Amino acid sequence: MTVSSIRWRRLAATIVLAFACATAALAQDRRGFAPVDLSTVRAITAEHGMVVAQERLAAEIGAGILRQGGNAVDAAVATGFALAVTYPRAGNIGGGGFMVIHSAARNEAVAIDYRETAPGAITPDVFLGADGKPDTDKSRNSALGIGVPGTVAGLALALEKYGSGRFTLAQILTPAIALARDGFVVADDLADTLSDMYRRMGRWSNSAKAFSRSDGTPLQEGDRLIQPDLAATLAAIAAQGPRGFYEGPVAERLAKAVRDGGGLMTSDDLKSYQAVTRDPVRGTYRGYDIVSMPLPSSGGMVLLETLNILEGFPMAELKQGSAASLHLMIEAMKRAYADRARYLGDPVFVNAPVNAMISKEYAARQRATIDLGRSTPAGDVLAVSPREGSNTTHYSVVDSSGNAVSNTYTLNFPYGVGLVAEGTGVLLNNELDDFTAAPGASNAFGLVGLEANLPGPGKRPLSSMSPTIVLKDGKPVLITGSPGGSRIISAVLQVVIDVLDYKMDVADAVAAPRVHHQWMPDEVRAERGFPDEVLEELRAKGHKVVVPLGQTSVNSIAVTPNGLLGAPDPRTRGAAAVGQ
Repeated sequence: MTVSSIRWRRLAATIVLAFACATAALAQDRRGFAPVDLSTVRAITAEHGMVVAQERLAAEIGAGILRQGGNAVDAAVATGFALAVTYPRAGNIGGGGFMVIHSAARNEAVAIDYRETAPGAITPDVFLGADGKPDTDKSRNSALGIGVPGTVAGLALALEKYGSGRFTLAQILTPAIALARDGFVVADDLADTLSDMYRRMGRWSNSAKAFSRSDGTPLQEGDRLIQPDLAATLAAIAAQGPRGFYEGPVAERLAKAVRDGGGLMTSDDLKSYQAVTRDPVRGTYRGYDIVSMPLPSSGGMVLLETLNILEGFPMAELKQGSAASLHLMIEAMKRAYADRARYLGDPVFVNAPVNAMISKEYAARQRATIDLGRSTPAGDVLAVSPREGSNTTHYSVVDSSGNAVSNTYTLNFPYGVGLVAEGTGVLLNNELDDFTAAPGASNAFGLVGLEANLPGPGKRPLSSMSPTIVLKDGKPVLITGSPGGSRIISAVLQVVIDVLDYKMDVADAVAAPRVHHQWMPDEVRAERGFPDEVLEELRAKGHKVVVPLGQTSVNSIAVTPNGLLGAPDPRTRGAAAVGQ
């Protein structure tokens, strides 16, 4: 046994002990998902194009762009900017994310990384307290957790390089500007979540004002949300492009708000931000091509490693939702999430064994360690090494030409850190909590990280966002992704398995209850809706099952010979599929 493996085992043992003493929070949102009667679930059909998003107004704006002759990228960018107005808990221009694009004409895919970056003044110990231990308040509740936003740069890059050319950025922004300027009626998920999060935003006087009635109480369902400062910021972007956000008065106000709040971001950090075009991570599963997000998202790699492990099992012969099927998925997840913690981080700073981790050979070795009858303790899944010889919203778009976009972007917590920068209307993220405060520490979703994901100047924190496109013979058959922090990957995985292995209708696959295991804490999170006997059988195999799971929202599109099927996730009130 090598010195490094001994060190890793010792650290793993320490982590196991820590989680045995106290279970880490998987998320801020602990709400259970009321099970859906699948007989009542129906996909929305369309022939020429489809947008599926967590908020209807934004989805309608994207679909309107398709009707005017725009392609999937045009519609995705319009939807993204509109969600910044209508879905402030996660839609944003003050955060960042990832976009995966499939171009039908060129039969190629590209990934756009517009993840937030750490300010230049950050240090590896920035989130430690005076005692040298992680101080979660610093990364989650203070301005120190604010990363340099990437959304404006990423959406603008997507439109410029992969849009149809029919629309300028100003034209794409026009509907979002109008919604911010004229307002819209508070409803659905915004009404469900705003009052709870108002206390968090209330720590910042400007944030409270932005989402308040005239009497100082939070807006309620039926009230009108008008955001004149955000309209002005979007207008500056329309007039000047990304420079209207990353330079000049808007950038100065953003930097001042962060500094006044005790954070580190400067105007120079904003000016130097760049979105990055990357090659997607690719793999295969039972004859289908899986295209997903590469590092600094861990999503694509963990998804592919898990699918590769499962490919060696006869999943279709096991009943969907049975203990036998769930046991295999849980054990595969456990191994892939352990590799996430051990190896992954920003590819500029970390040389992760990407090709080895997503290889079929490595999956076979991982598969051989799975006991069909018993749960493997988390501390025992680390013996196989790939070295031989790191709150959110998702939307999916397809156009009439077969172009597809899967986009996931985030503020981290619902409504981010809760700070609206004075004079901008921009709600800022707390995304730097996705760094590892210290080796072996966990973030707000309980995800453990090691040295590869420590903070550093200009570094992008590891993410779980997993925008994914599934192809057959070069053509999209499934566009999917989800919010949900560490639960994103497992949610996407189960929709893929349900559609490809169990041949479920996409709406049924999206609505079906889900499970989650992320290596640490060593427990299975399960949504309500599974039969008691299934959960008891999992417990009999040695799994610690905890209910509820917490929210995910896998807004998906299936492309079938009979047209497009849009499946908004019923877990989010107001999620919508809009087709043409």
